[in-house]
Amino acid sequence: MPRHLNTPMTIILQLIQALADSLSALGLPERDIKLSPPNNPDFGDLSSNLALTLTKDVQKNPIQIANDIKDTLKLPKGLIDEITVTPPGFLNFKIGQSYYYQTLAQILSDQNFGRGITGKGKKANVEFVSANPTGPLTVGHGRQAVLGDCVARILQWNSYDVTKEYYYNNAGRQMRILGQSVEARYFNTDLPSDGYQGDYIVDIAEVIRSEKGDNIEHGDPIFQKKAEEIIFEDISKSLKKLNIHHDVFSNEQTFYDDGAIDQTISDLKNKDLIYETDGATWFKGTAIGMDEDRVLIKSTGEPTYRLPDIAYHRNKLERDFNLIIDIFGADHMGTYPDILAALNALDYDTENIRVLIHQFVTLIKGGKKVKMSTRTADFITLEKLTKEIGPDVVRYFFIMRGMNSHLNFDLDLAADQSEKNPVYYLQYAHARICNIIKHGESKGISYQSNYNAKLLNHPAEIRLLKKLDQFPTIIENSLQTLEPQLIANYLHDTANRFHKFYSECHVITEDIDLSNARIALVSATQTVLANGLDLLGISAPDKM
Repeated sequence: MPRHLNTPMTIILQLIQALADSLSALGLPERDIKLSPPNNPDFGDLSSNLALTLTKDVQKNPIQIANDIKDTLKLPKGLIDEITVTPPGFLNFKIGQSYYYQTLAQILSDQNFGRGITGKGKKANVEFVSANPTGPLTVGHGRQAVLGDCVARILQWNSYDVTKEYYYNNAGRQMRILGQSVEARYFNTDLPSDGYQGDYIVDIAEVIRSEKGDNIEHGDPIFQKKAEEIIFEDISKSLKKLNIHHDVFSNEQTFYDDGAIDQTISDLKNKDLIYETDGATWFKGTAIGMDEDRVLIKSTGEPTYRLPDIAYHRNKLERDFNLIIDIFGADHMGTYPDILAALNALDYDTENIRVLIHQFVTLIKGGKKVKMSTRTADFITLEKLTKEIGPDVVRYFFIMRGMNSHLNFDLDLAADQSEKNPVYYLQYAHARICNIIKHGESKGISYQSNYNAKLLNHPAEIRLLKKLDQFPTIIENSLQTLEPQLIANYLHDTANRFHKFYSECHVITEDIDLSNARIALVSATQTVLANGLDLLGISAPDKM
């Protein structure tokens, strides 16, 4: 189905062009013209401070300038109902109601209303979660899991062919300590320094004992191998319960086995960007404008994470993705630029790599912070959280704040099954609409039997129509920012406007024509809510 061809963005572009033409006709200097909703909605739908920006150059009162521009504006018929000038010199535009009636018709004829075509014919890779298999996924991992899945959905909604990828380090110190921890539990000896604690380590040791008996020797690789296998199975199960699936799983060991690590060192040497000192191998970052050089291989012979990450990203770049998304926690803020710098030094174009950084999560219960530690297994697992409050609530709460903001996850609010919980408030709007439509059908009322959109002129109806019309623009903005919170906020506002409309306007009345028109409006609202919820991976229930 075609996109909504006359979205608010199209209106803005038409107004900007008309304003630019007016400046030219008046002999006024060019300006970067911007439009946004006025602070006072009574003034209209869009407003511009263009006249104010011209005052100094033109040496005229901004009110006069604004009126001159208004008098010379040429706009398509029916696009704008009213143009006003308000102090100190704003131009205000009220969009015609007939436009919103066209929006309603478009939504009702297109169940995919809001879908974009920006990514048509393009491939995108989204790497997220990427937790090392050293223990169950915690609440801390949950934010990245849900954020990554929503980003992938946003790209898919905009026609990208998306590959969701999980990369994990299985060749480093953490994995060795994991294997040693399981081995200690198997032999009932002391844990190594910084060893992993928790019942899950004991459980893995018991699985090994039940499968292999009591005759395994110290240092057998089965301890690490079996631990990785069991924990990764648990990770996959936790993600599946949140309706999160990955297409590709990559691991660090692969790049040692296929020679990619050695090749990376060799290629950097050929660029004279590698040197050795004190037994360590260094990347000469200062030679390419970095603040300091970076260690790639420690004096112990163990690589830092930067080296395999460079090799891994070379692999991703060579898979010909048009867009590569890396989603990292805030602890990567100061380190991912090193990877990009090395790739650039190796003559790779990194313009198509976007790195999204999210802040950490704090669990709040009873108004107090819940303390957690992964190493000592003193944490709430993501699977337990999902089981207690449900996948829809978990997903919504993880993206209800912008990724750049620290997230306080209120367990008490999340467990509340009333309208105080934003997820239930939103889902209740969809369920209520389903009930209204079903009730209307029982009385023979349906927009499909014909409806007159012009009967929708109550302020609450127009406010709801205006909110529905914003959906394609919200999708475009979320694609630009890759920020799911924009969609969550929009859906909450839409649900709020629907609930207010419902309290002010009876949908099923003795007036059949008005009832048909209002059924059309609530049906369009259902489509937008359902599409938005699907983008967030949240269910749209028919009843609650």
